[in-house]
Amino acid sequence: MKSVDDFRLRFGSREYVPIMIGGMGVDISTSDLSLEAARLGGIGHISDAMIPTVSDRRYDTKYTRDKLKIYKYNVANTDKSEVQFDLGLLAEATERHVRHTMERKHGNGLIFINCMEKLTMNGPKDTLRVRLRSALDAGIDGITLAAGLHLGSFALIEDHPRFRDVKLGIIVSSLRALLLFLRKSARTNRLPDYVVVEGPLAGGHLGFGMDWAQYDLHAIMAEIQDYLKAENLDIPLIPAGGIFTGSDAVSFLDAGAAAVQVATRFTVSHECGLPPEVQQHYFSADEEDIEVNNTSPTGYPMRMLKSSPSIGAGNRPNCEAYGYLLDANGNCAYITAYNRELAAHPDARRLRVMDKTCLCTHMRNFDCWTCGHYTYRLKDTTHRRPDGTYQILSAEHIFHDYQYSKDNRIALPPAEQA
Repeated sequence: MKSVDDFRLRFGSREYVPIMIGGMGVDISTSDLSLEAARLGGIGHISDAMIPTVSDRRYDTKYTRDKLKIYKYNVANTDKSEVQFDLGLLAEATERHVRHTMERKHGNGLIFINCMEKLTMNGPKDTLRVRLRSALDAGIDGITLAAGLHLGSFALIEDHPRFRDVKLGIIVSSLRALLLFLRKSARTNRLPDYVVVEGPLAGGHLGFGMDWAQYDLHAIMAEIQDYLKAENLDIPLIPAGGIFTGSDAVSFLDAGAAAVQVATRFTVSHECGLPPEVQQHYFSADEEDIEVNNTSPTGYPMRMLKSSPSIGAGNRPNCEAYGYLLDANGNCAYITAYNRELAAHPDARRLRVMDKTCLCTHMRNFDCWTCGHYTYRLKDTTHRRPDGTYQILSAEHIFHDYQYSKDNRIALPPAEQA
């Protein structure tokens, strides 16, 4: 019986424990979580989702406050096209977060940043370019392109001095998506260093429609593997979504995967950014408490707990402070939904917007409880306390359980002392 520790992820001559912790925004994948993965010889992610807001929380900056001051006059206006991000300040926030993380790095592993194309920020191309280049400037080990096809992302950084050296990868959910990316990026004469293949059981936004249950990660992996073999392309594949035990991971590694990406089990670690009271909701969830819905303004289906406070909330759009999902014309699907409900119920004391949610506000407040399909199994990974709450785990314990466990077993942490 094999364990994950019998395998290694290889980038050139360097070897790593084949465990990658996925990039969870907003600041759920904290610097501390990524640093633990790197210390233990694997790969950790920080996220660039709403990074000025993360900087305000972590480093006592005032990007959000100052942006609101500039655009406060526009709060009642449905037209948000004037609400722009200062690109210099965006670069500053990104570099601060990345440098702060990289300066604390120890161990033989790597730290990557998850960069979401769907964070359009009322300037899709310019803001994406700044985030990518600033992460490179600040010394990040690698960039995982997420939440979008990223057809032009390589071109945005191909003249950067680190373009050929830093590890660059992309998340896809189908061979078709990978083909589109490879064809569009071909002129840069640079292949991705790895491809994360995310299946239908993943947490947060999905690369599938509401027919997600018809897809299978093993089948998608096999199709992509067959294509790469036929084209004689040596690109490491990293499956993600629903890999809950070390034995789950071994089933993919035995089939030729270079590593696995995992995240759900780390949401209930001390190093994760979720508040402890929210982590208890994850522990106590049953399978029927998890749903895939269309409340995200991005257009992607999203998996979350049904009890998420974001569902049905009718917050006034807070784009002047945040505005991370505004498209190139200053539009967001939530603004449209909110104004529709406001027009239909002008005298309501509290609006309810059921079909969309103000993702920026609720992700910032940890009120959008995105999760993986197997979140309902988290209660089986720890001890229940006498008061009914569950013991939080260390990232090291979870990492080592993936690394060394066999026969689908899950090792419980040492029980807390009474």
